[in-house]
Amino acid sequence: MNGAAMLDTLFPVRIERKAVAAQDVVTLDLVGADGGTLPPFDAGAHIDAEVRPGLVRQYSLCNDPAETHRYQIGVLRDPHSRGGSIAVHDELAEGQLIRIGAPRNRFALVPAQRSLLLAGGIGITPILCMAERLARDGAAFEMHYCTRSASRTAFAERIAAARWAGQARLHHDDGPAEQRLDLQRVLSAPLATTHLYVCGPRGFIGWVCDTARAAGWAPAQIHFEHFAGQEPSGGAGDQAFEVRLARSGQTIAVPRDCSVAVALHASGIELPVSCEQGVCGTCLTRVIAGEPEHRDSYLTDEERSRNDQFLPCCSRSRSACLVLDL
Repeated sequence: MNGAAMLDTLFPVRIERKAVAAQDVVTLDLVGADGGTLPPFDAGAHIDAEVRPGLVRQYSLCNDPAETHRYQIGVLRDPHSRGGSIAVHDELAEGQLIRIGAPRNRFALVPAQRSLLLAGGIGITPILCMAERLARDGAAFEMHYCTRSASRTAFAERIAAARWAGQARLHHDDGPAEQRLDLQRVLSAPLATTHLYVCGPRGFIGWVCDTARAAGWAPAQIHFEHFAGQEPSGGAGDQAFEVRLARSGQTIAVPRDCSVAVALHASGIELPVSCEQGVCGTCLTRVIAGEPEHRDSYLTDEERSRNDQFLPCCSRSRSACLVLDL
């Protein structure tokens, strides 16, 4: 699929409501442009949203999956935005039509006797959806939500009013010491029947996952989703390499300060890209030969170990040449 084909799969929705959820966070309620029902989704799903013509970003759905009349997303205003969050905050308005893709899910709940949900900042969006689903199913769970301050805690009123409010704990960095998250206690004595879900900034996820592994949690019990990719390609330690296109035989040089996706585009090669941070999986490309240097947040460890696919928007090569199925 090329970039144009990807955009052709998007369909129109109307912004029914835009509201402030916390400092620097807004929510959008999206309804069908024709007033009809929307494609179903499950907890952990996200949508592609064209926030400006040609600019597509991914946002987790945070409303109850039982709802069919709307999708709700929450968007943090990122001071380092590459256009997406700024467009949502400054350009989108109630009544406006935008285009989105059908929900996709790489962060789904798995059957378990108990679920432990941890969110950092705007990472609350898929976690909130999970809490709604688990509560509706009568499943056992506990949620911990960490933010910098009460003023930056999106959905606080919704959580307080939820029928599952007693299963949620809020933790603020600037609050009293006794209310801060005691992660080692929360993750101690793991049971094989419990699964852990974490979403938020990379540092928060790393902290939670490292603490869980040290406490004896098995990798299969730990599930996470990033809200930002690793730093873009082009660091001081990056090396130049080549990619060879198996279908045409063309060889393209990738300089140290350039991503594979950019190098391909400069050579006239159509490749769908969206997030450009290795989060969404839009540009996933099959690798025929060579060893990728994975820098994405999309592939699982098992998928990475096979070295038969990579994300050219952010990942590079450990070998002098990568042969791609293009």
